[in-house]
Amino acid sequence: MLLAEQVECYLAALAAHASPATVAAYRQDLAALCRFTEQRSVTDPCALDAPFLRAFLGAERSRGLAPRSLARRRAALSRFADFLVKQGVLADNPVSLLRTPKQPSHLPRPVDVDALARFLDTPHDGSPLAVRDQAMLELFYSSGLRLAELAALDLDHLTANHVRVMGKGSKPRQVPVGSRAHQALTVWLTCREGLAPAGELALFVGQRGKRLGHRAIQKRLALLSIERGLPEHLHPHRLRHSFASHLLESSQDLRAVQELLGHANLSTTQVYTRLDWQHLAESYDAAHPRAKRRPTRS
Repeated sequence: MLLAEQVECYLAALAAHASPATVAAYRQDLAALCRFTEQRSVTDPCALDAPFLRAFLGAERSRGLAPRSLARRRAALSRFADFLVKQGVLADNPVSLLRTPKQPSHLPRPVDVDALARFLDTPHDGSPLAVRDQAMLELFYSSGLRLAELAALDLDHLTANHVRVMGKGSKPRQVPVGSRAHQALTVWLTCREGLAPAGELALFVGQRGKRLGHRAIQKRLALLSIERGLPEHLHPHRLRHSFASHLLESSQDLRAVQELLGHANLSTTQVYTRLDWQHLAESYDAAHPRAKRRPTRS
């Protein structure tokens, strides 16, 4: 098969187990590769060796692609190359010879605890959509959900105390639901009956009774931050950052936060939650047998 045909076969296979957002992102990355190959009249997937793919990533960098986007391009190439290896098109994965673009180091900034409390406690007009928005806000902050996880929730994923979500890599996990989120969800479920048609499974629906999409949820959060006077832009990941940071500050239990966030690696949680290194240093000084200096004898 031609390269473009192999790309379509791979995306079809990916769609069987990955989220629509992941498939869309990989389609965009591999479309860039196809444009690069077309400009060079390359149609044979066997031509995807390390020098060729290095030239592709170099061209993407030259046209101003950010390091994070370059890293995603490389990840898409690697997954596609693995697919070609399984199909017997390539002998091995050439992307393993390419260095991952260096990422800028920065920490996510959570919303201040008091500012977020005032934001969540701001009264609303009591309309069904306002009740829905409040339930989404409370659930985002209560359970640290990703945008895709919240959008994909069905009614049967919610219990009295927990919510079941499907995380990255199709990994299921169960996350507690706080009392304030539970109260907001109870009110929303009553209002939802007047919006959602019979047979609709989605937990959160829009004015027409259909499942809310990612973009609609993002717009609602951005608008609410303005309406309620939050002096900063609010998006779902900010609430996830805030959930993790505030929980860690209170509990100091990094492993528990890792489990709640659904992170495979503890190092991801460390950056994600903006660790309080001063507190850790104090804990180290207090607990480590060789940390404190003994007074020297004259």
